[in-house]
Amino acid sequence: MRFVFVLLGSWAVAGGQDWPQLLGPGRNGAYGGTWNGKGSFSRVWKRDAGAGFAGAAVASGRVLLFQRVGGEEVLESIEPGTGKTQWKFAYPAGYRDDFGFSEGPRAVPAVDGEFVYVYGAEGTLSCVRLGTGQRVWQVDAKKEFGIRKEFFGAACSPAVSGDRLLMNIGGANGAGVVAIDKKTGKTLWKALNDEAGYSSPVVATIGGQMRAIFFTREGLVDADPSSGRVRWQFKWRARQAASVNAAVPLVAGDEIFASASYGTGAVLLKVEGDKAKPVWSGDDSLSNHYATSVVKDGYLYGFHGRQEFGQALRCVEWKTGKVKWSVDGFGAGTVTLAGDHLFVLREDGELQIAPASPKGYKAVKKVKVAEEQVRPYPAFSNGRMYVRTEHTLSAWRID
Repeated sequence: MRFVFVLLGSWAVAGGQDWPQLLGPGRNGAYGGTWNGKGSFSRVWKRDAGAGFAGAAVASGRVLLFQRVGGEEVLESIEPGTGKTQWKFAYPAGYRDDFGFSEGPRAVPAVDGEFVYVYGAEGTLSCVRLGTGQRVWQVDAKKEFGIRKEFFGAACSPAVSGDRLLMNIGGANGAGVVAIDKKTGKTLWKALNDEAGYSSPVVATIGGQMRAIFFTREGLVDADPSSGRVRWQFKWRARQAASVNAAVPLVAGDEIFASASYGTGAVLLKVEGDKAKPVWSGDDSLSNHYATSVVKDGYLYGFHGRQEFGQALRCVEWKTGKVKWSVDGFGAGTVTLAGDHLFVLREDGELQIAPASPKGYKAVKKVKVAEEQVRPYPAFSNGRMYVRTEHTLSAWRID
């Protein structure tokens, strides 16, 4: 694919680059734009949003917001430049959170060509036409697969591989992970009995083979996206029942990094054929509670520790797990990589931008982009950043 770069002030953007799924085009938290540290920020628009933890997706001139409004889960298509509604798709929803958190959807929409796929908090999986909001098909995962409510409802963002939707679904009777025909909603294969956790699958080519990497509640799974054949499993979970396994695995070459909290910690696996062996592991390097780390030039950048206990922001060497620097007491948030810079969005609504360097952390820009708690990942597209809180969605132009 050929990219044309257009300069918007100090923000160089890969021409037409969308943010079509969780963690962006490569499902790795990396955006194709670069920023030279001198630009300013301005809010383009701000509007009300329904409940939920699902960050926005951006594709083909549409911002896609998945939310809970009253007794419905609503997918809304929004004009990027104005914040105005283009269309809405809705269906009844009755999810109730046992811990008093949001009762809206958790999973970021996934866009593939002319279709959008959304997975609600109760387990309703829908396919909708991107241009019109018309429903194509819908599957109730509770009835189809016997999914459990778990702690915080269903949260897997669908991953597309060829003609298949891959889901870390946690169903019963061998439906721990599944593949669904993206055009019809029919089940193509099922595998394992693992509960789901809160991580979403990633598709990657390792050793010349296409692989679907799932981080279930039990650990890592490598499955053939076409057949569902499980190549290997690596158990990686907390010993306590509160194991959640929320961060998305990161793939670099023939290695996979995964991290979880609750005393689990991080592990780097080297994949060789149908086997995976640990390179290093431990709970002292980079224990991700819910936010996925990013990797740049052989170094990981992410959040260490439990969200409620006050997290540290860290840089860790990919090959060894050695901590290069740590900003203790930083607080929770998410981190996105844009060129050579980290865009760190704290839960308190402050955005910090800093060079991605193993030599140390120094924010060159700090901007307040939200007045209430921010849990979802931001989305980046065409020189704009979209920030979701539980009650608002705002668009920011990065000049």
